Amino acid sequence: MKHRGRHRRRRRGRALRAALAGTALALTAAATMISTSQATDADDPGALEPLTASAETAPLRLTEHEVPRDWLDRLSSGTGGPVGVGAVLADPDGALRDAEDCPADDRRALPVEPAATRAYCWTGTDTDGWRSGAVTTSGDADDDGRWGEHRVILSGWSHEGTQDAEDAEAQGGTAAVGRGLARVAFVDAGDPAALRYTWVLLAVPVDGGRDYRGLASPVSGMVWYQDKLLVTAGRGESGALYVYDVDQVLRATVDGLPVGRVPGGWSAAGARYVLPAVASYRTAGADAPRPGGISLDRSTAPDSLVAHEAVPEDHDGPTRLWRYAFSDAPDRAGLLATDPVSRADAVEAYETELTDVRSVLSHRSGWYLGRMTGTPDERGSLWRQDTDGARPTRCGADETHRCWSGRAASLSYWQGTGEVWSQSGRTLFALPLASVDRSLD
Repeated sequence: MKHRGRHRRRRRGRALRAALAGTALALTAAATMISTSQATDADDPGALEPLTASAETAPLRLTEHEVPRDWLDRLSSGTGGPVGVGAVLADPDGALRDAEDCPADDRRALPVEPAATRAYCWTGTDTDGWRSGAVTTSGDADDDGRWGEHRVILSGWSHEGTQDAEDAEAQGGTAAVGRGLARVAFVDAGDPAALRYTWVLLAVPVDGGRDYRGLASPVSGMVWYQDKLLVTAGRGESGALYVYDVDQVLRATVDGLPVGRVPGGWSAAGARYVLPAVASYRTAGADAPRPGGISLDRSTAPDSLVAHEAVPEDHDGPTRLWRYAFSDAPDRAGLLATDPVSRADAVEAYETELTDVRSVLSHRSGWYLGRMTGTPDERGSLWRQDTDGARPTRCGADETHRCWSGRAASLSYWQGTGEVWSQSGRTLFALPLASVDRSLD
């Protein structure tokens, strides 16, 4: 029986790779139809420009603010205590589809070159009204690629609408769906042929830990490092980064639209689990740059968090890139290195002439930048840039740059497997970082 199961999985794997290859070929054919004027719309950005003057790096400073321990203890006690990642994975809300079973619109989010080697999609009913964002994995969390015995992918989603706000407030919640929310799918990736997920709402403790509100921000960047999950926040939040402890997931006891304490228990906008923030990092001032996309770099010593600047769509550049070192203190697992007054300074910073940067990954000397080159329905571009120059991935007969996903999706490198995981629209996919390097002009 075991041998027959293994053979079925091998046949399924071959079929999936064939389907992905077919999709990539079809997209490549479409890419060849892009005009030369479109193909050359992105000028060569040249080399990264180091930022070294204190006036250039000081605005990148963050200040750490911990949520008081008694707040967290009070909230944990009031909700029945935390559950671990394993318990969350064992209680799934649904399953992802293999790429071969996904709608054509979802498969169009896959990159043309390099092609995805693994791909999945979410069902429409479970993601209606939500927008996908960043991805991180247990390959970030621990160098063995596992959290306990589990291989895990975390997928961030945001809700911006105003629908159901009045209904939610009428049910007694202190925060409603209409004010914007963020949630994370904890995906059990132990069996590549059967990915299952559980929704967990991101929250912020309030009222001394007697209640919580939803994180009212799009999730454009996310890194899981050791037991902490760092998430970017927009200007509607006081923090530029929020910090979560993945071992402190709490159960929601009431199924409803509100968020927080409600008559009869605790609600999390329909999710059965909620994760409260344990800390945040705030910028040096209201006008200071904020991280847009973030990712983990394990090729530095110590490991580091890299970020690109969050900029509006009409921003004409340049765009700042920088990194923070993680702390190596035993009592600060997963937190940034700070000085005696809780300030985290950038240890490296650059400017790039690339505009519309929407994702970032750093490995060794290279910075990989995903860029939007039009509307979200058009293909984006993926660049590798360093202090010597820049090169894009290319595809099609006219060697257009537009080979990447249109939404310039999140980038997360799983060092143990050599894969880059990304997410665009309802599609989650992976490809080897080596194939990205081979696709560079």
